[in-house]
Amino acid sequence: MARSNRRVVPESRQMLDQMKYEIAAEFGLNVGYGGRSLAGADTEFGSELGEVSDHSYGQYKGWGHLTSRENGSVGGEITKRLIRQAEQHL
Repeated sequence: MARSNRRVVPESRQMLDQMKYEIAAEFGLNVGYGGRSLAGADTEFGSELGEVSDHSYGQYKGWGHLTSRENGSVGGEITKRLIRQAEQHL
């Protein structure tokens, strides 16, 4: 059976994107947010946003400059949180 990345609930895209950027900020990854830096993102981690780990990404916006491991850690954390939420609602 072929896999599909089709979302069952298309309206969830915005929530998943917000979660992705919040997790990236928690992990200290410097990525853009809707054409602006994370420092302007409206998240509960406002004081931590803009902090960058030992990387010197500086001018980069987006996800392309991150390693596969860094991107994968964000995706893995999203999965863990979604599973935790689903288990709490059962």
